[in-house]
Amino acid sequence: MLSLTAAVPSSPCSSSSSLLFFRRKGCCGFPRFFCSSSPSQESSPTLPPPEKQALRGNHAGVRLEESVERSTTRSRVDAWISSRIGGVSRARIQASIRSGLVSVNGRTIDKVSHIIKSGDKVSCTISELQPLRAEPEDIPLDIVYEDAHILVVNKPANMVVHPAPGNANGTLVNAILHHCKLPSITCLDQSADYGEDGGSDSSDGDSSDFFSIDVMSRSLEASVRPGIVHRLDKGTSGLLVVAKDEHSHAHLAEQFKEHSIRRVYVSLTSGTPSSTSGRVEVPIARDPINRIRMTAISGLSNARGARFAASRYKVIQVLAGGGSALVEWRLETGRTHQIRVHAKYLGIPLLGDEVYGGTKSLALSLLRSRSPSAHRARVDQTVSKLQRPCLHALSLGFRHPHTGKEANFSCPPPSDFSEILRDLQSFTPGDHRS
Repeated sequence: MLSLTAAVPSSPCSSSSSLLFFRRKGCCGFPRFFCSSSPSQESSPTLPPPEKQALRGNHAGVRLEESVERSTTRSRVDAWISSRIGGVSRARIQASIRSGLVSVNGRTIDKVSHIIKSGDKVSCTISELQPLRAEPEDIPLDIVYEDAHILVVNKPANMVVHPAPGNANGTLVNAILHHCKLPSITCLDQSADYGEDGGSDSSDGDSSDFFSIDVMSRSLEASVRPGIVHRLDKGTSGLLVVAKDEHSHAHLAEQFKEHSIRRVYVSLTSGTPSSTSGRVEVPIARDPINRIRMTAISGLSNARGARFAASRYKVIQVLAGGGSALVEWRLETGRTHQIRVHAKYLGIPLLGDEVYGGTKSLALSLLRSRSPSAHRARVDQTVSKLQRPCLHALSLGFRHPHTGKEANFSCPPPSDFSEILRDLQSFTPGDHRS
């Protein structure tokens, strides 16, 4: 085994490596977020009703002309159009409405909440993607490993991975541009067209869903192209690999698509699973009511957009008399918010995950009822520290795209996670390890 830790002696994280060469021609599927020197346009023909079509590319200029079915109940125009055109987010459709590119019965509308009814004739043209400017920023990076081809970083909690509307600065991409000595770039934000509808929680996506950024410098053309091959949620801390050239990007992306990347996470949960270990195999889809959230699709439901998702979990330690647990997760697939959704499905939302039910009020209820009265004040103090979902990407393993060696990295949770864990361990002396 070849130790890689010498490159970063100050890091608490660890790594190791051993050999294989992965051969396959072709590039990764592109991308939620595409960066280039000039925005591209792709026109598509008018969409034939009534089938919803999933489209690829920029989508600018795509047209929909369709009458609302007689059986359709009254609904918002943005929601109805979103149900008819696949691959285009509601945020993009709303931008098209506000730009005057949508008409109902021949009359241009500009309100996204406009109500349509059966028989209405709707015409829509999808607006241009708005370019974002990503500037290099001197943001400290916790580099676990780096060579000429890849960069492994320990992302802090509350750092967004890539620029998006509302998060144009302070992202991991901004930091990487500075670290790799690249100039500013113009980026097309396509993340919304793949289900990321903005908002502080979904603007950066998840560790889970396969994802890539192809960052091309205008001055350097394609000679240096660092790429984010996967994501971590804004609130999630831990390990993330970055490709520094096109070859590495394609090979790492292929490994993610084949689910051969080894990823282990640890979390603190609200409550304890009924079984100390298990496998969750429940499809995940966008929540039709709250678009910044995903949802587990159980039973025989054939919800639109549902994708197969599987996670394995193991309880490492029961905490505070069962009020919480330290749980390890191993991903078989990668979907947006997968761990958070599956945790909620099991009835154990992550501590601090307000989007998926892991609220402070739930934590207080569970912990107060299971802790000695002498610890009540400390319980309240611990819960007040919850500022993010308690989820950390603990380890990451993959085949090095150039050397072929098996590279494995690990990094302990940051201080905020560790402090809450220590508090929970102290509340009930009888807590046991599984």
